[in-house]
Amino acid sequence: MADNRPIGVFDSGLGGLTVVKELLNALPDEDIVYFGDTDRVPYGTKSKETIRKFARQDEAFLLSKNVKLIVAACGTVSSVASDIGNQLPVPYVEVVSHAGKAAAMATKNGKIGVIGTNATINSGEHRRYILEYLPTAEVYCQSCTLFVPLVETGWVDENDPVVYETVKKYLTPLMEAQVDTLILGCTHYPVLSAAIKRVMGEKVTLINAGISTAEAVKKALAENGLLNQSGQKATCEYFVSDITPSFSKIAALLLGKAPQESSVQQVDIEKI
Repeated sequence: MADNRPIGVFDSGLGGLTVVKELLNALPDEDIVYFGDTDRVPYGTKSKETIRKFARQDEAFLLSKNVKLIVAACGTVSSVASDIGNQLPVPYVEVVSHAGKAAAMATKNGKIGVIGTNATINSGEHRRYILEYLPTAEVYCQSCTLFVPLVETGWVDENDPVVYETVKKYLTPLMEAQVDTLILGCTHYPVLSAAIKRVMGEKVTLINAGISTAEAVKKALAENGLLNQSGQKATCEYFVSDITPSFSKIAALLLGKAPQESSVQQVDIEKI
């Protein structure tokens, strides 16, 4: 039986659109409802209590849209509030555990780097999952506080001196540690892949959590009998807590195409 309810996806801002992009590739028949908390981005600098409060609000909004599965497309929420997601009445998929497994399988020298927001790195969740899959791994973690603001303002060109020097400043310790695999521990970061590759070198494997998460979503839908097999054309609805002047430009950058204006709506998440 086809289940044509949408998949719900949320993030602290627009970075989760990189996960939506991978979901559209892996599950072209599935409708998607996305919420980006653009008014309160970034989450990674907030307290654990505030992040958990925001996660509850974001998830409540998606449940109000009758979603059949929720994806926390936010490394910060996935790291400090997954217990809340696991209590939801629908299947829940986060981005951390799948990235950790992918990195453990990809590394050749056992040296794995993780980059993310302050809250994500301080949680230690990526390290925990990596060591669960590869106990002998050496894990090196680096908080990259300025990466999300760079992406949210559209500064992602690898040839931009500000972008390059910022990325280099953060990643130098990981280069010195000789990691051969690097987890992009925030869904904003894949857009900086070119700059990160330029700094780290072509031999370093970048782990895009969006790809491994999309695979996990597909598996969860199949196991729970939730795949949409109606044959109808899939749709995407986008909700944000603030429509910024640069919204369309940044959304197109992250999603790979500009969402139709009619599919974007602003909501007051505090009233959910």
